[in-house]
Amino acid sequence: MNYNWNWSVLWEPEYFGWLLSGLGWTVSVALCAWVIALVVGSLVGVGRTLPNKVVSTLCTAYVELFRNVPLLVQMFIWYFAVPEMLPEDAGRWMKREMPQPEFVTAVVALGLYTASRVAEQVRAGIEAVPSGLKSAATAQGMGVAQVYRYVLLPISFRLIVPPMTSEFLTVFKNSSLALTIGLLELTAQSQQIAEYTFQSFEAYTAATVIYVFIALCATIVMTVLERYTRIPGYVGKGN
Repeated sequence: MNYNWNWSVLWEPEYFGWLLSGLGWTVSVALCAWVIALVVGSLVGVGRTLPNKVVSTLCTAYVELFRNVPLLVQMFIWYFAVPEMLPEDAGRWMKREMPQPEFVTAVVALGLYTASRVAEQVRAGIEAVPSGLKSAATAQGMGVAQVYRYVLLPISFRLIVPPMTSEFLTVFKNSSLALTIGLLELTAQSQQIAEYTFQSFEAYTAATVIYVFIALCATIVMTVLERYTRIPGYVGKGN
């Protein structure tokens, strides 16, 4: 059985515009979610290593909750369940009046989910710093905040650049789940092209190529960052 490939359909202005629109939404969701993940994940990761048991327990609970509930379920909860649990006016605003509710929901859900994974990377990075450095800083009269600011965090964030690359790429891949709540990102637009033209292979192949291109660009950027932040004797090649 031979399949008649028709790549020209993707170059038609309407369908090519759909792909570009989908790409724009995918990048927007991924980058905005990554900002949330980096900020919240860093705070939670630091909180897990603090000597304060209450803070450490709360941060651990956050990680275990968000990391172990599937992202798709979390998106459904944020989009369908949360507005119903809020007061009537707030719920109505979230469902009908909030600008781009699908986009906002996807960013929040993906950002908080990824934050739980980033938090684990930050925690591991802090715990990978030799204890002697922390002891030396404490002996110099530094407080807890100063030890984290001047010793632990500058070293740990440089150590975790390689694993954070993987998390950064995962954000782009997980953004495809936003189609389930109605956001017309890249995968949703490819599906729409396939339904309109019956050229499924071409539509999904185009989406695959775009995802690979995004991944390659992100990998190059993170590789350059890793090269400039590498600490000799800890990680990386050529130490």
